[in-house]
Amino acid sequence: MPLTAKVMNPAFAGSTKAKMYTSDAPEQIRELPGDEKEDVLFDTLFGLRTVELNRPKVLNSLNGSMVRKIVPRLQEWAKSDMANVVVIKGAGEKAFCAGGDVTSLAKDNKLGEEGQQRSIDYFALEYKLDHLIATYTKPYVAIMDGFTMGGGVGLSLHAPFRIATEKTVFAMPETTIGFFPDVGASFFLPRMAGATGMYLALTSERLTGVNVYYAGIATHYIHSTSLPALERRLAELRFNDYDSLDERLDLIDSTIEEYTTGLPHDQPMLLSGPLRRAIDACFSADTLNEVVKRLSNHHAQSGPIVQWAEKTLLALKSRSPTSLHVTFQQMKLGRKWSIKETFQREHQIASKFMRHPDFTEGVDALLIRKDKTPNWAEPSKLEDVQNPADLTRPFFEVDKGKTLKLLTKGDFEDYPHRRFGLPNEGQIESIVKKGNRTIPEVVGHFVREKRGKQGVKEMVEEVLARRAYSVEGGKAAWYGSESTE
Repeated sequence: MPLTAKVMNPAFAGSTKAKMYTSDAPEQIRELPGDEKEDVLFDTLFGLRTVELNRPKVLNSLNGSMVRKIVPRLQEWAKSDMANVVVIKGAGEKAFCAGGDVTSLAKDNKLGEEGQQRSIDYFALEYKLDHLIATYTKPYVAIMDGFTMGGGVGLSLHAPFRIATEKTVFAMPETTIGFFPDVGASFFLPRMAGATGMYLALTSERLTGVNVYYAGIATHYIHSTSLPALERRLAELRFNDYDSLDERLDLIDSTIEEYTTGLPHDQPMLLSGPLRRAIDACFSADTLNEVVKRLSNHHAQSGPIVQWAEKTLLALKSRSPTSLHVTFQQMKLGRKWSIKETFQREHQIASKFMRHPDFTEGVDALLIRKDKTPNWAEPSKLEDVQNPADLTRPFFEVDKGKTLKLLTKGDFEDYPHRRFGLPNEGQIESIVKKGNRTIPEVVGHFVREKRGKQGVKEMVEEVLARRAYSVEGGKAAWYGSESTE
């Protein structure tokens, strides 16, 4: 008889959209005979449990062997009273995790149906891990030191604490290889401010260092030299048995803040000012064709945005048209998906891409042949797409008989731990629309609310410079009637 316990994840407390769920006896995911022995290292120091991705020669790229080691450890620690905090990090100097091992997937796909099924099974395993992290019932800290892309994003972006350093390089590069932004990108990218999520999804644009923090992708920014001391301090934390998960998370947040040493002054906020206005203007369009048209109009103008528009157009035109149109539709639909539905829907989309030639061709051309000129399947050019709906429809058709079974039944409509990052534009808009504060008073409100958290003043001032203005009496007012969050 299965052991069933009714549990409410305390991290979801206070959210009207949080759901009670039942946690059945967990699925048994164990290592296979051919798995590498030390591609993931685990360590214990007092109450700290550490996961270290240990494939530095390939930038800690994620494979099935690693996932089969991580899942049972997280399940074990979730039940342990001795495990207080879980930290995940990457070995070496260059990467947290630069993505999934897509070359192995492409090689498998070339073998036909059996190989394609192995690729599909890998994505099932990866998404189960990502969903486990997103609904995890213990404090989880992701140290995004170095390259954090693709599969590495899935291991970090759904965590309550995401630490960027001066070495962090973030991107979702899937459209460059004829795929779509997965690992839960359907959930987190559409929920980013304005059209920045759509922009990052379609273009695979990289964000580096402190700009990963400014964009809301990381919750904290710390210099990499402070990370060992932070880990030792996290190991020393003690919780009372009666402390809720929210109380434990608040203590961890304040502990991480102790190790912040200021933001670099030589790295201005990238997604801001005229560039951010151009991104919102172009990538908020209702169709991908309209995005291209708006970029062309910007390209025809003059000023500093011209080079950006030209570069962006060239990037889009080099990508798989199928990949771009699927990604565009994914970003439109994903904002309405819950975290559970996100991974189930992405698994079905990924399964169809494993049988579509563009993914295998994209990986082969860019990573194996290295000729950088993939021969995309028809329609091979954006201008050749006559009916985007016909092109994308098969990818979004739901086969209910193949719904991915996840490791927990945890679900939510919005992240339950938003409070640890910088204020988002929706929060700033809400305060402005109350109509009783000047622009300096709005800035002061968030600085006090966030207890002087670094970057708050700069972020709020940038948003207000774009979206707010002063009316008679000096009070702040908001441009437009729609929220950007």
